[in-house]
Amino acid sequence: MVGVREEARQEREKPGPPVHDDRVRRDVTADAPNRLWLTDITGHSTGQGELYLCAVKDVFSGRIVGYSISDRMKARLAVNALDNNVSGRGDVAGCIVHWDRGSHFRARTFVHALNRHQLLGSMGQVGAAGDNAAMESLFALLQKNVLDHKRWKARDELRIAIVTWTERKYHRGHRQARLGRLTPIEYETTMNPAVSPAA
Repeated sequence: MVGVREEARQEREKPGPPVHDDRVRRDVTADAPNRLWLTDITGHSTGQGELYLCAVKDVFSGRIVGYSISDRMKARLAVNALDNNVSGRGDVAGCIVHWDRGSHFRARTFVHALNRHQLLGSMGQVGAAGDNAAMESLFALLQKNVLDHKRWKARDELRIAIVTWTERKYHRGHRQARLGRLTPIEYETTMNPAVSPAA
């Protein structure tokens, strides 16, 4: 969900180590928290320029367990989202982190962050756009409920709106049929009491 110019810029960036294998192979399911996370980046225009959001979603509950917002789409954006994700999630070693083929997720700093947290990287195959459908649906929900509501003059204004929607509306108010009409936080608390609602 990034612009053509931004995609071209990403492709010019020096890639990091060889890409990861596809550990998901289109089986985007998880039977417990911290087994499979999806991540992606989206951007939206403001009167001050683009604002980018990198989100990390736990497939088990659909909860956004980490995110980072910045006016620059660099590898640091993805690293910060991952670091924010790990804090408060308990034992995450061995969790698979799956993404599309964006260069920011192949950067050395992101690969080092994966290794530091003992996470397993997974990259979708060419032509397997459906792999990240769950992230695309999340961003479409964000677009409908926040981004398209008005013209955003300032980045900080949009940043606050994104965080407020994520923490109040999505996590605590968005009931999902696949979760038995529970919100992501209700589902995690019900199915796995060891996961903190405030994590």
